[in-house]
Amino acid sequence: MSEIFKSHLEKFIEINEEEFAGILPFFQIKKVRKKENLLVEGQICKSHYFVLKGCLRKFFINKKGIEQTTEFAIENWWITDNFAYERGLSTEFYIQAVENSEILIINRQSQEKLLIEYPKMERYFRFIYQRAYAASQLRIKYLYDLTKEEFYNHLCESQPEFVQRIPQYLVASFLGFTPEYLSEIRNKKRS
Repeated sequence: MSEIFKSHLEKFIEINEEEFAGILPFFQIKKVRKKENLLVEGQICKSHYFVLKGCLRKFFINKKGIEQTTEFAIENWWITDNFAYERGLSTEFYIQAVENSEILIINRQSQEKLLIEYPKMERYFRFIYQRAYAASQLRIKYLYDLTKEEFYNHLCESQPEFVQRIPQYLVASFLGFTPEYLSEIRNKKRS
């Protein structure tokens, strides 16, 4: 599994075997079961999660008691509550395994030590944060610019394997509508 992470790092920075061997101990590897929570609303967000295998999601429960998914992370993606993680605050989100997953975990203190010991990792995390920010910007644009049906169709066209993999009620939660409405859109698309 560590080779997956090494290959991912090499997309952004040059890293040799000796450096990678020094970097890996800053991370903890963990297997999580489907529906297992890694983070619960009200907890201090201490960790950043990298998906080696599987899928995680970040969500909150709105005032009506409905889960609203804001983000997914599949293989080679990171996920955390960035605001709470960077400031050591309690979170307003949950992070939960959508599938049985294998992840790398780094806490803030270890990440700070890692960045001091291996400055090239600063560059790596800069690229990661830039990509996450760009994805967030696009999602906000799509929420405002596209109809719900167009947003779903865009997701199907741009991420077909993702839409096939994720349970439909979670896709609906991510897109901001009910599973019933998603069924209507899917039925209309088929006819």
